[in-house]
Amino acid sequence: MTLLERLVVEEEDAGSRLDLYLARELPFISRSRLQRLINEKQVLVNNCGTRPSYRTRAGDEIRVNLPPAEVPQIEPEPIPLDVVYEDRDLLVVNKPRGMVVHPGAGHHRGTLVNALLYHCGDLSGINGVLRPGIVHRLDKDTSGLLMVAKNDAAHLALAAQLKARQVRREYLALVHGRVKDEAGTVAAPVGRHPRDRQKMAVTPRGRPAVTHYTVAERFPDYTLLRLRLDTGRTHQIRVHLAHIGYPVVGDPKYGRGRPRLGLDGQFLHAGVLGFTHPASGEFLSFEAPLPPELEAVLAKLRLKGGGANPAKDVT
Repeated sequence: MTLLERLVVEEEDAGSRLDLYLARELPFISRSRLQRLINEKQVLVNNCGTRPSYRTRAGDEIRVNLPPAEVPQIEPEPIPLDVVYEDRDLLVVNKPRGMVVHPGAGHHRGTLVNALLYHCGDLSGINGVLRPGIVHRLDKDTSGLLMVAKNDAAHLALAAQLKARQVRREYLALVHGRVKDEAGTVAAPVGRHPRDRQKMAVTPRGRPAVTHYTVAERFPDYTLLRLRLDTGRTHQIRVHLAHIGYPVVGDPKYGRGRPRLGLDGQFLHAGVLGFTHPASGEFLSFEAPLPPELEAVLAKLRLKGGGANPAKDVT
């Protein structure tokens, strides 16, 4: 048994459900996993077991213990991977569009985790059997860079950097419309949509979310944006851009049915990833070029109308 975390509830967090409080404090562990740990008495509040629905009180001391990881029931598959960096502690992978990160309903094979388990079986087990090694994720149709932990120490260190907003993450997104300003910031809380539980939305009850953007290239009816995240909420970029009136091209969930320029998913690419190596302390930075299908969309737009303020480097 490993002590994963010792937390003391602050005044502003009093009254939260225990599982929701832990999900905020430990974003690298899924809520369902946390609920199992609570029910299995691996989460102690003031040295006592309790329920996921327990309402926290200021000063509560919470200990989260991590049982040994279960043997994954996920089948390793010889799926090609674009490994940008690898050592004994971690990998950086350039995920293609269309690949699901971890197994779930309707996606039991062909995922990034299936491929990783074949490539290297020594991934961290913090998230149990569902998401071994996955520190953060990208949506199925978002391409780009992901960091993957090979051991629990690396996983905890990388997750702590994410929580402290010390990870550099930059994206490229093609959006509908001509964005008025050359740069801006969207600071709006993101949470579960009040009516459609399959979607996220800007909502007062959401968690703080901050997205910075700058214009990389302009077209008559579209704008290519470079985005930098301070936070990493689910669907944050897609929700924020739709909220300010510039939905991501090809976004089936937040794009309001607009033309997709021949894409079967959103034009969103995680092009830059930087973090401090958990063992060496060295800051590492990686870049991934746009995949060919997204480059082809930009090439067509440039032929049609020509881009204004073209970016020389869009990764």
